[in-house]
Amino acid sequence: SRKSGLPPLATALPLMHESARQPLADVLAAIRLGTPVQAMGYRLGPNAERRLRSPAEIRSRYADLPDAVERGLRMAERCRFSLSDLRFVYPREHLPPGETPVSHLMHLCRHGARRRYGDPLPGAVVRQLEHELALIHALDVEGFFLTMHEIVRFAREQGILCQGRGSAANSVVCYVLDITAVDPIRYGLLFERFLSVERGEPPDIDVDFEHERREEVIQHVYTKYGRDHAGMVCETISYRPRSAIRDVGKSLGFSQEEVGRLARGSLWFDGEALAQERMRDAKVCPDDRRARLLGKLVAEIQGFPRHRSIHVGGMVITDRPIGLVSPIEPAAMPGRTILPWNKDDCDALGIFKFDLLGLGMLTCIRKAFSLLRDRGVDLS
Repeated sequence: SRKSGLPPLATALPLMHESARQPLADVLAAIRLGTPVQAMGYRLGPNAERRLRSPAEIRSRYADLPDAVERGLRMAERCRFSLSDLRFVYPREHLPPGETPVSHLMHLCRHGARRRYGDPLPGAVVRQLEHELALIHALDVEGFFLTMHEIVRFAREQGILCQGRGSAANSVVCYVLDITAVDPIRYGLLFERFLSVERGEPPDIDVDFEHERREEVIQHVYTKYGRDHAGMVCETISYRPRSAIRDVGKSLGFSQEEVGRLARGSLWFDGEALAQERMRDAKVCPDDRRARLLGKLVAEIQGFPRHRSIHVGGMVITDRPIGLVSPIEPAAMPGRTILPWNKDDCDALGIFKFDLLGLGMLTCIRKAFSLLRDRGVDLS
């Protein structure tokens, strides 16, 4: 502090909630660095003191530096934010001049309804559209429908077969926006199965695209909304018994052959624990200290996140730079960036996810259409 000219700040810098988790913290560090625990040296903590502490413990520990404790508390206060601030807002620069998300959605719905049902509109259609639009406005989700409409329109303009499915087919708004192809008025479908105030869930529309051309749609989203405003949702892969045995076993110095035998011998009905019987079958002595530690840590690490992959088609679009809403990182696949949040995280935060899914059967249908045209069949 004296050397830098900055005042001291006190913190526990916790890695675990209690000291008993120190062996697990060491193993996780070893897994992250790909090095056995025995070779980690100073890269491991010297003790189990980096744990959560009560304010009284912190004040007692730094009794000679009361100002440092208060600075730590002030810094913690400054680092707080409200998750409720993270929500989807339609990027207004993509609205026509003078339009709001509400007015633009109403305009698109009126135009689409006349094309679907004719003019004048049947009374049942008018009443249902008014009901759905009122609920959509109450939930402030107009932008979700505008974005999905724009994505589907792009696909159709490019000749990419696509189709919305699921409970979205219960919505007249989705029908007149060409997101779905089933007339909910004709079949008496219940809109509230798709969207309701009582459930308090964001709208969820799954749209299938030809799997061979889906990447064109994903890249269109990046191009239209900008790479600084769009990203793909991740999937969190968590530890299960076999992956836990392999990673923890390697970090504890077991050979590849040993962890391979242990993992292959693990059976689903063993649960999360590594049974002593499986150790004997794998020629590992269950009374060995490392083996006991392996069994304990394999059970503790179950459910921990192991790595991330890309969601099959979930994308997030933000009105402000996405880096101000979430961390982002390049994906292994070229031309993609991802958020380290999965679909459940996005739902909890109120950040809408657009599901752009690939369907092989649509590719088959498109190829069948091409074949029929080549044979002179009129498909109009």
